[in-house]
This record gives sequence, structure tokens and C-alpha cells, in this order.
Amino acid sequence: MKCRAGIDATGKTAEIPRMTRLWKHRGWLAAAAMSGLLAIIFGCEAWIAQNARGRCLDDPGKVPAAHAAVVLGTSARLPDGRVNLFFRPRLEAAAALYHAGRVQALIVSGDNSRPGYDEPSEMKAMLVSLGVPEARIVCDFAGFRTLDTVVRAREVFGQSRVVFVSQPFHNARALYLADAFGIEAWGLNARDVPVSLSLKTFLREKLACVKAVLDVHLLHTRPRFLGAPVSVP
Repeated sequence: MKCRAGIDATGKTAEIPRMTRLWKHRGWLAAAAMSGLLAIIFGCEAWIAQNARGRCLDDPGKVPAAHAAVVLGTSARLPDGRVNLFFRPRLEAAAALYHAGRVQALIVSGDNSRPGYDEPSEMKAMLVSLGVPEARIVCDFAGFRTLDTVVRAREVFGQSRVVFVSQPFHNARALYLADAFGIEAWGLNARDVPVSLSLKTFLREKLACVKAVLDVHLLHTRPRFLGAPVSVP
């Protein structure tokens, strides 16, 4: 008696065990790939955090003195028009560092790549409103990403010893990049924002840690622009 495809002489489906094994095999592969990806993401984040341990400080008065601090780029408002909760705390921390006498100048580095969007000028205006002399603020208009800001601090603005000012997670990544590019650095932590209010930023930061490790060890990434040296008062 002939049997239909997939049905044996007893009437049972012959293909089910093989298909089940195939799907289980694919499931294990998918689970292994996901586990590996998560291990890479959290491993890079942990590596960067460990590297910064003891060098990201909350008290401006305890930060080692340097000629200049670099305020990492941020905008006053988000693309949807809402207030950026990272902006004011970051600039308040930078102003406190200056007023504590730990640095003589502030480099505000951010994105100015399209019309109507100017992070450095926004940061400078806030610092002036917080009592920092305008003559002591230098704008870096080509800080398109953290790596660009870090490398330009040394190669364009001539600083081999700096304090980075940002939220803790951002400072840790900046210190990791600074170490890779031969810059002696510390971080001053600005007041952080609860994860519940900035989930997208914190998730993006995990991928940024992976990108930082790849930039340093595999891609050997360089800034988009360098340019002529700029003096810092």
C-alpha cells in the first residue's frame, strides 16, 4: 500500500520528529546568538565602567586641576521640542567646576552640522548665564560625536590633560576614549536623569559603548574634521 507523503504505513506523520528537531536546532542557535550579543553589549559597558572607576567624581572641589574642561555636547531641547533633561545639569556642573577654580577655561563641544542646530552656542549661552566669563569659553563646533570631541581636545585645542563634564555614563565612555588617544583625563559627573525619563538615551548608550570599543580596537576611527589649532585662554 502506498502512503501519502509525510504519512507512514501506520497513518502517523513521519516528518514531524525531523521538523521538530530542526526547529529546536534553530531555536538553540537563535538563543545562543542572542546570548552572545547581550554578552558583548554588557561586557563592553562593564569594561568601560571599570576603566573609569575612581576617575569620575561628583564633587567639583575634588576634581584634579587642569587647564581646561571639555563639556560634552548636548542640546537644550529634544527634536520633538521637549526640554532636554540632560542639558541644564551638565552646564551647571561645568559652571561649578570653573567657579571652584579647578579649571581656567571651558571647551563646549557639540554638533553644529545643520542650519538651526547649534549645541556649542546653546551651551555657551547657558554658561554665561551661570556666571562664567564669555572670554573663558571656547566653542568646538565639530564635536559631532564623543570620539571627535575627545581627539579634537588634544589635536585641535592642544589639551593633553582635561576634565570631561557630562552625566556619569557619558563621562566613562569619554575617559575610555581619552585613554586610547593618550589624554590624561577625569570626569565631573553632572546630575543624572532617571532611566524612566530617558529610556531611549540609556539604551542607546549601551550600543555606544560597543561602538567605542570597536572604534578603538578594530575600526581605528578618526574624527570627521580636525582643522587648524585653536588656542584656549
